[in-house]
Amino acid sequence: MITSKNFSTFAQQVESLKNDKNIIIPDSRYAEEMLQHIGYFSLLGGYKQLFRIPLTKKYKPGTSFDEIVALYQFDAELRALFLKYLLQIERHVGNLVSYYFIELHGVSQAEYLNPDNYDNSHRNKRTVRGLMQKLHGAVNTNEYGYINYYRTQYGNIPLWVTTRILTFGSLSKMYKVLPQSLRTKVCKHFHSVNQRQLERYFGFILN
Repeated sequence: MITSKNFSTFAQQVESLKNDKNIIIPDSRYAEEMLQHIGYFSLLGGYKQLFRIPLTKKYKPGTSFDEIVALYQFDAELRALFLKYLLQIERHVGNLVSYYFIELHGVSQAEYLNPDNYDNSHRNKRTVRGLMQKLHGAVNTNEYGYINYYRTQYGNIPLWVTTRILTFGSLSKMYKVLPQSLRTKVCKHFHSVNQRQLERYFGFILN
């Protein structure tokens, strides 16, 4: 049975990187600060394969701590940028789906909780069932003040409110099982792609 690793101070971690991993560390104080902010596992565990000699635990000659930190920071900035635009797409899709659904069926939550208002073709039945579970969970949650407000004040939670708490995964599934006429209307807002391509893009983002 493999035992857990022992506790190491930040200074000891830096010395281990220098002496055991042969990583170049020109500024030990800076290295300690980065390990405090990021954590040893997040920094070294996430990027070690890029710097290690294949099939060994040894790092390539000349590997510097600053290089590893720079890669981590680049990755963090890229993820933040991706998240920023993903949230914009999520908001856009949610607004379009709720707008066109309500335009057709009205504002009652009973309409979007009714599976008969979706494309219930054989290939979509499982997706519709899963979507219904997500939607029922959304209208019954107590985690959001505005959901509670609409429930107690009006006894009805319009779809434009519910879509605010749906994940992008749930929104993309909702789009996928909308009637063809509504999918066409939503798709027209995304230039240069057709409906099939838009569904593929949603699937790519979620993978």
